[in-house]
Amino acid sequence: MIEILNPAELARAKDTGALVADILQTLKRRSTVGTNLLDIDRWTEAMIAEAGALSCYVDYEPSFGLGPFGHYICTGVNDAVLHGRPYDYTLVDGDLLTLDLAVSKNGVAADSAVSFIVGEARHPESVAMIGATERALAAGIAAAGPGARVGDVSHAIGTVLGEAGYEINTEFGGHGIGSTMHQDPHVSNTGRPGRGHRLRPGLLLALEPWVMADTAELVTDADGWTLRSATGCRTAHSEHTIAVTDDGAEILTLPKQPRT
Repeated sequence: MIEILNPAELARAKDTGALVADILQTLKRRSTVGTNLLDIDRWTEAMIAEAGALSCYVDYEPSFGLGPFGHYICTGVNDAVLHGRPYDYTLVDGDLLTLDLAVSKNGVAADSAVSFIVGEARHPESVAMIGATERALAAGIAAAGPGARVGDVSHAIGTVLGEAGYEINTEFGGHGIGSTMHQDPHVSNTGRPGRGHRLRPGLLLALEPWVMADTAELVTDADGWTLRSATGCRTAHSEHTIAVTDDGAEILTLPKQPRT
């Protein structure tokens, strides 16, 4: 299903996107050395409830997962890049943490992810990976104007990731979003320009470039959810929900106000 939002729905999408962004920024500030992943999950649950919103994850039960996800946020540490299920782990200096959050409010969902390094230690490889996903995300957004095709967006993302030297996995990528979290069209992180669904104003897309340092192969944890690099290398993931507009694309998942 591909949804095109009307102006009233788009206004609600902007509110949901801002909420997702604000929660992620709060969690990023709180995620310091000594923070437990389960605390991050509890904080997320409380902020979603306070906002009168709904988690897109807690009851999420797709064919590729093992039962309901059962948590309110994805927390990927170091080699965990997607669908990281929170568990009893305490962050240490230098960990590369990815937080991925999807929330629904007033009938419209928004999805965003951010990767960052915890504490003071800085691994050059980690900094480079995070930067590559952020640049690829910006390139994808710039390509997502009205009349463009999904392949144009995928090609823009893949060009940046490929030029940075990363192999690209095409099993998981970006997606349409609206009244539900995952919709068509699928937006691969590499592709051929001029191919695929034509974008039009009112379409929401969640674009999410992600890479692994030295492989494109994923393995699944025993929890049935967490996807890790097959070699144990570090990973990074950046994501925004955008709305295609009459003259380009608008990022919906930008912070609106500071939180403590």
